[in-house]
Amino acid sequence: MRFEAFVQQEAERTARARRAALAAEYKLFGAHSLALNLDDVTHGEIEALDAQLAVDARAFEQTLLTRQQVVNAAVVSHKWEGTDQAFVTPAARLQALADRLNAEAETLEKASDEKARAALQKQFGELDARRRLGQVKDSVLKAVSRLSHQAKLTKCLSTVKTNAISLKASEVAERVVSKGLAEALNREFKTLGVGTLSVSLQSRADKGKALHKLRLEMPQSRSPGDILSEGEQRAIAIGSFLAEVGLSGGKGGVVFDDPVSSLDHRRRERVARRLVAEAAKRQVIVFTHDLYFLCILAEEAESAGVPIATQSVIRRNEGFGVADPDLPFEGKNSAKRIGALKSQQQLIAKLFKDGDEQKHRKQTVDAYFRLRLAWERAVEEVLLRKVVLRFRKGVETQRLAEVIVDDSDYAKVDAGMSRCSNYAHDKALMGGVAVPEPDELLADIMSLETWRAKTDKRSKDTAEKRKAGSVTATTGAVAVP
Repeated sequence: MRFEAFVQQEAERTARARRAALAAEYKLFGAHSLALNLDDVTHGEIEALDAQLAVDARAFEQTLLTRQQVVNAAVVSHKWEGTDQAFVTPAARLQALADRLNAEAETLEKASDEKARAALQKQFGELDARRRLGQVKDSVLKAVSRLSHQAKLTKCLSTVKTNAISLKASEVAERVVSKGLAEALNREFKTLGVGTLSVSLQSRADKGKALHKLRLEMPQSRSPGDILSEGEQRAIAIGSFLAEVGLSGGKGGVVFDDPVSSLDHRRRERVARRLVAEAAKRQVIVFTHDLYFLCILAEEAESAGVPIATQSVIRRNEGFGVADPDLPFEGKNSAKRIGALKSQQQLIAKLFKDGDEQKHRKQTVDAYFRLRLAWERAVEEVLLRKVVLRFRKGVETQRLAEVIVDDSDYAKVDAGMSRCSNYAHDKALMGGVAVPEPDELLADIMSLETWRAKTDKRSKDTAEKRKAGSVTATTGAVAVP
């Protein structure tokens, strides 16, 4: 009996030890990050080289995270069915891409002999110049002949009277140059909302020289700076610049630095519409810190079918004026905000793992504040289908065909916003509320992403049904507490 009791006691001790060891392994697995850590820049480079590989890498990362959640659930439920399905991993393709890039880099490194390259570049430049000259040889010879003839005529100018030439020059300048500029200015002023102002042409002759002046017509004989507001002066400056650019006949790009400073909202809309119209003819680069104006520009560009690209100029450790392909968080749409939150969650997970409690808490509170903004943006963009958007001047009622809101949407949005509100306030930092761990934050982010995808699909399906006439006008109910 004593021996039997000893055996049972030893077996129980061994079982407890094995269960503790198994729990430790499960904990390590649950805390392990399976994200591929492909930031937006790296993903963009892979997409440029192999678009399908970039898509497969994103899908594989999501599959890993989903499998980790399934395994974690199986630890508790002991239901392991379906957790051993094989993955289709893009690792081999990624490695092949890396090997190819490394080989190209090695080839370029071997060919980086500066002296030999400079000699080849010089030879190439000379040969290219000869080739280009051969293409325009006849034109060059004609130009040389004309310049020679022009030099001979120049020597005769002293014996030629200037009266007739001056009169003709005045006529040509008034009809072709100055009058055209005045008309262009008046058109631009009207477009930019300062149509009450106009420009007139004044001409006079002085000792055989034809002098022309464009004068801004004012109600009083005073300087424009004494009468016009700062916004009107800026609109006049933009209009003058665009008029000259339009008459130049070139297609070179133009750059504007904060063109709507001191302008009211109505004139901002006019400026945005005018810049988009100009962007249909040439490249237009606009620097601005005004998110409202950026939204107007994007809306006008979308309406006119003009492509637009946005990026930020930010300050980083390496210095000022660093170009970032993404907009600030406030300027991102809901999908990109979710992506930014995922990247922030990875940083928070590292801080949590390293034991940096202070930074972990601060970053987590900031993440929930941003998550609240992402929920708000998702309500505007996905649930209400951009019918009403902040910073937009109008309400697009035609988009109501895609809108459907039911009780589950209300519950989901209310729960998500309430959870964010618990942590996105000072009391979380002051210790009044326990800050969630990184895996809880990720679950809240994924909750928004899942709801967003589901709602987006449902809205598109609803729009198709409504356009087909299969959904009545009473479809969809909003539950109000």
